[in-house]
Amino acid sequence: MGLFEGRGMTAIKHALQRDIFTPNDERLLSIVNVCKAGKKKKNCFLCATVTTERPVQVRVVKVKKSDKGDFYKRQMAWELRDLSEVDAKDATKENPEFDLHFEKVYRWVASSTAEKNSFISCIWKLNQRYLRKKVEFVNVSPQLLEESVPSGESQSVAGGDEDTLDDYQELNTREEQDIENMMEVCEYAISNAEAFAEKLSRELQVLDGANIQSIMASEKQVNILMQLLDEALSEVDAIEGKLLSYEEMLQSVKEQMDQISQSNRLIQISKTNNGKLLDEIQFLVNYMDLSKGHIRALQEGDLSSPKGIEACINASEALLQCMSVALRPGHDKLWAVKQQQQQFAELRDNFARRLTNHLNNVFVHQGHDQSSTLSQHTAELTLPKHSPLHRDLLRYAKLMEWLKNTQREKYEGLSRTYVDYMTRLYEREIKDFFEVAKIKMAGTTKEGKGKFGLHGSSGKLTGSTSSLNKLAVSSSNSRRSQSSSLLDMGNMSASDLDVADRTKFDKIFEQVLSELEPLCLAEQDFISKFFKLQHQPASAQGETPDDLDGTLQSRPVSEYRHSISSDKDMVRQMMNKIFHSIETELNSLIALGDKIDSFHSLYMLVKMSHHVWTAENVDPASFLSTTLGNVLVTVKRNFDKCISGQIRQMEEVKISKKSKVGILPFVTGFEEFAELAETIFRNAERRGDLDKAYVKLIRAVFVNVEKVANESQKTPRDVVMMENFHHIFSTLSRLKISCLETERKEAKQKYTDHLQYYVINSLGQPLEKLNHFFEGVEARVAQGVREEEVSYQLAFNKQELRKVIKEYPGKEVKKGLDNLYKKVDKHLCEEESLLQVVWHSMQDEFIRQYKHFEGLINRCYPGSGITMDFTIQDMLEYFSSIAQSH
Repeated sequence: MGLFEGRGMTAIKHALQRDIFTPNDERLLSIVNVCKAGKKKKNCFLCATVTTERPVQVRVVKVKKSDKGDFYKRQMAWELRDLSEVDAKDATKENPEFDLHFEKVYRWVASSTAEKNSFISCIWKLNQRYLRKKVEFVNVSPQLLEESVPSGESQSVAGGDEDTLDDYQELNTREEQDIENMMEVCEYAISNAEAFAEKLSRELQVLDGANIQSIMASEKQVNILMQLLDEALSEVDAIEGKLLSYEEMLQSVKEQMDQISQSNRLIQISKTNNGKLLDEIQFLVNYMDLSKGHIRALQEGDLSSPKGIEACINASEALLQCMSVALRPGHDKLWAVKQQQQQFAELRDNFARRLTNHLNNVFVHQGHDQSSTLSQHTAELTLPKHSPLHRDLLRYAKLMEWLKNTQREKYEGLSRTYVDYMTRLYEREIKDFFEVAKIKMAGTTKEGKGKFGLHGSSGKLTGSTSSLNKLAVSSSNSRRSQSSSLLDMGNMSASDLDVADRTKFDKIFEQVLSELEPLCLAEQDFISKFFKLQHQPASAQGETPDDLDGTLQSRPVSEYRHSISSDKDMVRQMMNKIFHSIETELNSLIALGDKIDSFHSLYMLVKMSHHVWTAENVDPASFLSTTLGNVLVTVKRNFDKCISGQIRQMEEVKISKKSKVGILPFVTGFEEFAELAETIFRNAERRGDLDKAYVKLIRAVFVNVEKVANESQKTPRDVVMMENFHHIFSTLSRLKISCLETERKEAKQKYTDHLQYYVINSLGQPLEKLNHFFEGVEARVAQGVREEEVSYQLAFNKQELRKVIKEYPGKEVKKGLDNLYKKVDKHLCEEESLLQVVWHSMQDEFIRQYKHFEGLINRCYPGSGITMDFTIQDMLEYFSSIAQSH
């Protein structure tokens, strides 16, 4: 069966060579019948070919029968240089499967294992011969790669010669040259190949005979060589005997050297152990031995003198180092170490007890000294300085740090004792300080009588103090406030506060904050230093400050940050307890200032905002920043209440029905408020709050001006609007408040519009009939009557026009204008001085109407020769003479 298959494959190879590869100048070297893995029905052939032309190209070609089955066709070809790996799946067992790795992996199943092996062997030989880049063969038997393909399957299709891949070997340059020289000697080498071959055969036989004779002649030489080899062997035997004797001698030496080596090793081990023991003893002596001087300082050191304190500090640090040393494994089991640790613990406890008692006494003693100096500060608005107490206590800061690290309970007990004592001390000082501030603040509104009244939007405060004269401010630009609420229209003289009084209040409030701020900062700084509470934030890299001791530096970063956070909380808690009365006293002082004058909230808002901003820049989470921030909320609430009060009083304002309105009180009130606020809020941090208040107030002013104008009976609506919006426009233009630019333009527009309305309405009275006549003429034209035909209307003919014009001779016009001037003078108020402005606008409007009437006469009554009884020049003289006569 195998022979039959071999003959069938040979026939296929001949057919493929003839039909496919010979036309393409290729030689077929190996073939295998395969199908794709998983698709056994679709058979094809993989062929290994080489080109007949140089340079030789090696390919793997896939050949498949046509669909009709009559002939074969070339389906796909791969260059052998693109082949990276050949996987035979199993190197020991027969397996027809194999993979070829080109740009992708092709999986095949051969019809027989013999064909697969023959094909892989051919690929290996082609790779060895033609390719520089060697293909990797996986799971392929090494014997297979050394064997040549069977001669029956490697015969060339063309000519039937023994042209197997094993027989074929390319000649090198030297062999080619020898053949050429040989052929040149025989001239008939090319023309008569058989004679040339016969000649070569004869020469080969001659050479073989010569070789045999040479071998036979060299037999004597071979015998001599064999004799020499025998002698050499005997010499080798003699040398081996000597070597054996030497080896026996060396064996005894080796045993002696082993004994010496063992002895040296034991000596080295003993030396190493002694060295380690010495190191352990030196370690314990160096790190767990406290000098007698340090022991004496801990037991008897003077904690009241600088030298004694320094000695105690050094001794306590040395004790802490001895107690915190990291013992090696097994040290804690030594009796001497246990005894030393017990001694250290007793020294620590005794010194901690002695230090705690001494510091308690220092707190009490220093406190009495501080209380004795309180009386000299009660009459002045100043707070006592605690710097001497802080300076004396800071000498013990390092000892407090030692106590914090060793005896936490005693450390916390000392901190509670300090807080309890300082709370009582500061409470007395702050209470007395604020009492003085309230007395000085109340004195800012003292009348020259035994009793004084303080009025504000939030209520009334009365009391009796020593008489204080009011400070007078004489300035042409400064206006006296008519009320603590600038819009208090019910009682104009309720509280006649000066700008000087408000300035004095501002100075008092600033003095209070300026005294409190350094007091709190100094105390917080002292607490942080004395109790060793870190108040500086950790660096971005998480490194600890340089002044920390070794035990703190050895802690993890996360533990250190937690310590920072807890220390901050402790500082905040201590400050809250010590200064718990500050926020209450400040709120009480603020309430008093707001009760005296609601406008004090403006001063307080600016000052408090500035101090909050300053405190936040120093430390946003400090006690001072938090407390002032809380008080600022109250101040802002009072400020909002003040603004709401002004708006409410605008809405409640009542105007007398018997007198002219003039400039409304809340309009002048807004002017005074704006002047005061601009002075107070110059370069202030909370300018935005004032801008919001401005917008609320000005909108309320606008609304209530219109409300009063609509309700006015004595003064025309347009006059009320014109005068008040002119005043508002002038105020905003003078103060240049940027956030009210839109309202300034709106006020100007309202003033201009109502001035025009008033002028037009007023001018209708002196020429009433003439105005009515020409209004009728314009109405007819508007209805569609042509202008030149208006004169044919019965009510508007030339006779009627002449009759109306005769009723207004120059004298009557002047008389009517004079009455109009008097009426306008009664309507307008003196504060705004708008009479001449209105009169000049009336003159312009009168001239415009005159020209308009003349135009209508010329268009509607052409050729009639009708003219007004007075000219424009006459009108100018009328207006000028009337203005001068009044």
